[in-house]
Amino acid sequence: MAGPDVEPIDAIDASTLLDRALTAYRALADLGEQIEDEWQYVNDLVEAWSAELRAAVAPTTAVDAEQVDAVELAIDEIGRIDDPHRAIDWLSTFPQIVRLAILGPVAAA
Repeated sequence: MAGPDVEPIDAIDASTLLDRALTAYRALADLGEQIEDEWQYVNDLVEAWSAELRAAVAPTTAVDAEQVDAVELAIDEIGRIDDPHRAIDWLSTFPQIVRLAILGPVAAA
């Protein structure tokens, strides 16, 4: 149940949803950074994918309850990861799930 300072999940906009996703993504990256040799790779992925998502998802993008649920489920999934190597694996996957959930499939060029 949402507290007084938490917006109900079904009433959020794309910008808020993206902020939630990127906050979870940063936490995933923090876990991946525990692998010292992968620090630069982790941060490069976070920088690139965060910028890509911010550019792709306009604050005015309409989101419905199913899209919100899909992103929230993905956030929950990465929140369960406790292995730094697995976290690194998900650094490329999670942003694509978020993009697909919010924007739908991208048409082939």
